[in-house]
Amino acid sequence: MTILIGTDEAGYGPNFGPLLISATAWQIPDDDNAIDLYRVLRKVVRADTSSEKHVPIADSKALYKPGGGWANLERGLLSCSACAGQTVTTWREAWATFARHEAGYLDEVPWYDGYDSALPADLDVSDLQRCAERLASGLSEASVSLLHLRSTAVFPARFNKLLDEHDSKGVALSHETLQLVKAVLEETAGERVIIQCDKHGGRNKYGALLQTIFPDYLAEIVRESRETSIYRWGPASRRIQIRFTAKGESFLPTALASMASKYLRELAMKAFNAFWATHVPDLKPTAGYPVDAKRFKADIEATQQQLGIEDRILWRRK
Repeated sequence: MTILIGTDEAGYGPNFGPLLISATAWQIPDDDNAIDLYRVLRKVVRADTSSEKHVPIADSKALYKPGGGWANLERGLLSCSACAGQTVTTWREAWATFARHEAGYLDEVPWYDGYDSALPADLDVSDLQRCAERLASGLSEASVSLLHLRSTAVFPARFNKLLDEHDSKGVALSHETLQLVKAVLEETAGERVIIQCDKHGGRNKYGALLQTIFPDYLAEIVRESRETSIYRWGPASRRIQIRFTAKGESFLPTALASMASKYLRELAMKAFNAFWATHVPDLKPTAGYPVDAKRFKADIEATQQQLGIEDRILWRRK
């Protein structure tokens, strides 16, 4: 069998909130044409929202705009999650389902401690059920399975620690992404594996890092270029190829990873803004990006000191 794995991130640039990295793993027939899941699943999936009969799986930027609601993200992501046997009905269930290793950390942070809300937030439950049933039927007809939908959340305290260890946001992102890929690979059987990741920090060379994360086999360099860097490794019984590609969301597994990362990032910021709004009257919410983050930090500074909240858990240095 062939396994397709796609990864993507959300929240690489902000000062507030977590960096989210997600990976999705799909099992497909041993047919080179099946690698294009958009073609294989064209009866039930589209990379846009132009048809209500299709489930949208696309780059999160195409499905979500700030202030525009989460319905399109939820229609695609939560339908896929249901097909993988993971039903999500609350904020906390979302973390326990997609980012289970970080879910236990939430109650250590004031703005997540005790927080919860119902999901889906902007999509009718009956609509979600119809979408999930339609998608499940299409996957079955095409002999395609969604095996894993997993995320890693890097909250500010750990993000700053990774900066100290790697001295680079790009290297830290690559390291965490490949650790997630390794975890998914360890839980996934398949004779051929194709992995697609975004380019990280404009880098073209990933061989040394791959060798560190996957030391058992020599990573063969197939190509290292501005557009795409490709590597292969593994025994003859299980060959693994990984591609680092700029703007790789046209690969469906990567598009779904983009959606998962964005959704969890938005869930985190919803709780963050709700917490500070209860302590600072008339506070304008933030998405956490640098210019507005400075404004927000100045607005909460006095309250932050009163509450004894350290910058260590609040503020990402880069």
